[in-house]
Amino acid sequence: MKLALAQIRIVGGAREANLARAEWAIASAAREGADIVLLPETLDFGWTHESARAGAGPVPGGESCERLCQAARRAKILVAAGIVERAADRLFNAAVLIGPAGELLLHHRKLNELELAHHLYATGDRLAVATTRFGTIGIMICADGFAHGQSVSRALALMQADLILSPCAWAVPIGHDDAQKPYGGLWLDNYGAVARDHQLWIAGCSNVGWITDGPWRGRPCIGCSLLVGPDGKPILRGPYGPDAETILYANLPIIPAATRRRPAGMTPRQLGAHA
Repeated sequence: MKLALAQIRIVGGAREANLARAEWAIASAAREGADIVLLPETLDFGWTHESARAGAGPVPGGESCERLCQAARRAKILVAAGIVERAADRLFNAAVLIGPAGELLLHHRKLNELELAHHLYATGDRLAVATTRFGTIGIMICADGFAHGQSVSRALALMQADLILSPCAWAVPIGHDDAQKPYGGLWLDNYGAVARDHQLWIAGCSNVGWITDGPWRGRPCIGCSLLVGPDGKPILRGPYGPDAETILYANLPIIPAATRRRPAGMTPRQLGAHA
């Protein structure tokens, strides 16, 4: 199974341009033979951008969701992407997994949103996996990956996920020096422990560009998209920087959950507390 991580540029508030960029990335990944493409978090409006209050739509049915479904159908590949969802009077930081016929397979709402974003996004209320011809896939979003005790990713693992996909928006403080303090340790620690304990794959894909609204206005999103294998070690890492737009590819020999072995002597309860 060939996985693409589409580390694309997201411009705050520019939904049309951002969706066009996502459509381009989906088509490009398909031309390179990808079976699944993972895109960033809140790719339509940008993380914490206030324009989502007026422009966000429902899942399914909203413009962002429907255009991604159409792009997946045209390309005939699986698409995992983060968008902003409107549900009645609330907004959610959401993610979707879309099948190659354009069908909605999973709809996730971010559970572990950073406190500083609660003014815009409501707390999520669901967690699920989907069975595909490439194995069982789970979806989480960014900070879900370091929820207390790695509870979100470990729950997906116990739901028999072979692969966890995470749309992300990884930002650093203004003036961050990657040479002095290389980015990514947080994700390596949290992805690696869960992937190793449960012998599965975890991928996080971040956008690049600048956050132009909200509490982190002025911070750059710097990519560094990451794929960790069942041994807990990084297989693929994206380049760093607000201009580091790229699409990364990896071939994954999925090990079905039914054939994987837990670490000796560990029960599901112990696994959940093994962070």
